[in-house]
Amino acid sequence: MGKQYKELTEELNIYLAKFRKEMPDVMSGFSSMAQSATKDAVLSKKTKELIALALGVASRCDGCIGFHVKALVKLGASREEVMETLGMAVYMGGGPSLMYAAEAIKAFEEFSS
Repeated sequence: MGKQYKELTEELNIYLAKFRKEMPDVMSGFSSMAQSATKDAVLSKKTKELIALALGVASRCDGCIGFHVKALVKLGASREEVMETLGMAVYMGGGPSLMYAAEAIKAFEEFSS
């Protein structure tokens, strides 16, 4: 596992900023949707980020794993919460999700240190 999730998210942020500059309406709409979807409501922001992590694992999205794990660490998610979430992702996604669950654990350990 050669990915470094801190580096990956930092590099993606560079190109997302370029996309934001050239496509401001798209990014404004996406940011608005993200803020609305992730705000505390019936489900907490942390619960929603756990769901996003499971979806990122199931869809095999390295950037999604990096950004959502980073958010989960900031929100104080425990290792146990992340592990249970990954268990559900593996249950629903099978072997490919198992490989990305391992990546998510690596990201959690990296952002937690």
